[in-house]
Amino acid sequence: MPLSVASRLDLSRARDVLHEVFGYTDFRPGQDEIVAAVLEGRDVLAVMPTGAGKSMCYQLPAIVRENLTVVVSPLIALMRNQVAQLRANGVAAGALNSSAEPDEVRETLADLRTGRLRLLYIAPERLARPETQDMLARAGVGTIAVDEAHCISQWGHDFRPEYRDIGAFAERLGQPQILALTATADEATREEIRERLFVRQPTVFVHGFDRPNIRIAIRPKANPKRQLTDFLDSHRGESGVVYCSSRKQTEELADAFSGAGFHALAYHAGLEAAERSRRQDVFLQEDGVVMVATVAFGMGIDKPDVRFVAHASLPKSIEAYYQEIGRAGRDGLPADTLTLYGTDDILLRRRQIDESEASEEQKRIERQRLNGLVALAEAPRCRRQVLLSYFGEDKSPACGNCDVCVDGIETFDGTIPAQKALSAMVRTDQRFGEVHLIAVLTGETTDQVVRFGHDKLKTFGCGTEFTKVQWRAIFRQILAAGLADVDMANHGRWILTEDGVAVMKGQRSVTFRRDVVEARTEKRGRRAEQREKITAAGLDAVETRLFEALKRERAALARDMNAPAYVVFADRTLLDMARRRPANRTEMSEVHGVGATKLSTFGDQFLRVIRDFEG
Repeated sequence: MPLSVASRLDLSRARDVLHEVFGYTDFRPGQDEIVAAVLEGRDVLAVMPTGAGKSMCYQLPAIVRENLTVVVSPLIALMRNQVAQLRANGVAAGALNSSAEPDEVRETLADLRTGRLRLLYIAPERLARPETQDMLARAGVGTIAVDEAHCISQWGHDFRPEYRDIGAFAERLGQPQILALTATADEATREEIRERLFVRQPTVFVHGFDRPNIRIAIRPKANPKRQLTDFLDSHRGESGVVYCSSRKQTEELADAFSGAGFHALAYHAGLEAAERSRRQDVFLQEDGVVMVATVAFGMGIDKPDVRFVAHASLPKSIEAYYQEIGRAGRDGLPADTLTLYGTDDILLRRRQIDESEASEEQKRIERQRLNGLVALAEAPRCRRQVLLSYFGEDKSPACGNCDVCVDGIETFDGTIPAQKALSAMVRTDQRFGEVHLIAVLTGETTDQVVRFGHDKLKTFGCGTEFTKVQWRAIFRQILAAGLADVDMANHGRWILTEDGVAVMKGQRSVTFRRDVVEARTEKRGRRAEQREKITAAGLDAVETRLFEALKRERAALARDMNAPAYVVFADRTLLDMARRRPANRTEMSEVHGVGATKLSTFGDQFLRVIRDFEG
């Protein structure tokens, strides 16, 4: 839709504000058309990948139009950090939530009464209160921005019931403009958001899901603690997150990483609220912190310089995986990921779905999402192609930035090994688990094998060409391919499916991956070299030392302010500073991310660091 003259002028003004206030020279891909639609007064539903700059799509219009935008967010951490960033840039912003200090609340309410406030962040539960709605009705709301809008859907990953009431609240205010934003929403979820939230038909933007700066790697579990420690070893001094499936695992891995010399902290819902908050602040304010956490951590953490995300176990779905790895590299600089998985992970996730109280339709959808993630883990081709294909982007070239593209993957005809395994299931009456079946295949005379007479079966010892470790990989891929299922209610017995029967009868063939538990030495060396380049981010030796000096100054300022380090300046800004080495305020104003307010507040301190730096 072509822009009117007035809209073009508004967009030009927004571009000026982008530079004057935030210090950015241009929009990120896709931001300009969304900002233009909002400035035209249209209702908007925007699906943008994590790190694409969704918040700028409502922050800029609020500043340009000088009206009140209410931002509904389920995440106190995100509210707190975005308000801190906005205030550091000279924008009148505030939040109303349970963690806000009394003085901060009084200041926010005063700005709201006088009409000075541009952005008010509020939790959906607070918004549902009648007194809050009365107050906002008096203040006059120009726009309601709904962040994490997938929560409106009953399929939302982080469902909050109060999200369903936002539409009724908007109606009470006379239907102000509505902007809904999310990083993950398939067509069914987008349709439900439209039905529940919008009275007017919104303009829908669905931007590409690709995050090319993120390296994707997925490995079968061998020794998870060692695998993760090796991964962290190539990221010493960098900030990152390791996701775990349980509170106990977070504590155990955090202890192991600390013992290996990393600044590692555990984070889970079992900690006291004050201690969780303290650890979160350490992660935000300091460099080189490894947060070992359950998925309770990360939503709303707007830290742009997370350099890696690892998963100690398989995430719950492909959407969850995409959101979680998306917390790395939000600044657009290279970032790294590693996900470990095994048969137990697949079975656990399936059991969680089956035992949930969800409807059968929701269970079907969740199984489909899990299957998408398992297919990604077992894929013999470019990971990014598989991931983007799941989200409907089928024409992506091989990325050259995933483990399959970099290391390659070896496949083999798995039909005969699969037939042997499936035959072992049938000949043992489909009553036994993986350990027993592998013992039969490898000819191991365990007490149980002898007791049941399975050492007399034709399949006994028919699989000695593979080790136990290799058979575990084959069984995992049999499960992933849907050739067998596991009845966890009956001692984990393996049962053939229709597809498994077809393979056993020779009616279809299967291809398996040859597991690469550990890449060859020369490949590990090449990856280490690549990561060294990622860490240096194109700086020479002198610039790298200046960059570290600038980071130390930033850390000191952040501690004094009790604010996240990136509220002062993001890594990308410090990298640009180290390259440019500005000598005065005029040159400093041209550095990426240095707006007028931050130039006035912090410019002289960083100019002093650059001036005093001796290389």
